[in-house]
Amino acid sequence: MANEFWINLSVKDLKKSREFFKTLGFTMNERFADSEDMAGLVVGDHQVMVMLFPEKTFQSFTESPVADTQQGTEVLLSISVNSQQEVREMTEKAKHEGGKVFAEPGERNGMYGSGFSDLDGHRWNLLIM
Repeated sequence: MANEFWINLSVKDLKKSREFFKTLGFTMNERFADSEDMAGLVVGDHQVMVMLFPEKTFQSFTESPVADTQQGTEVLLSISVNSQQEVREMTEKAKHEGGKVFAEPGERNGMYGSGFSDLDGHRWNLLIM
């Protein structure tokens, strides 16, 4: 059985993406701090790793074109947070740092949450579970 789980995302500008996610409060994996080829975000208590790769590097792994996130949704990454305030704060930070909010904070389907796209159009969902 698998021991760990990584999510790999392509990014246009690794440095800008690092700063974007740091500002939102994500923990960066220090192992990749000086790398120009990858960055790692550590997410949640289970420490799921979200790896960020420049598009050229990402494409070399997949041997297929990178999805155009302006034309469609490739993935929805959902993260549980602790409070409505945290949802609102992270949503505002994402907007301030260049992300696009596609679902303003509010109640939907019995849950409170919001949604934003990062600098590369990957969609993130914040939820109180």
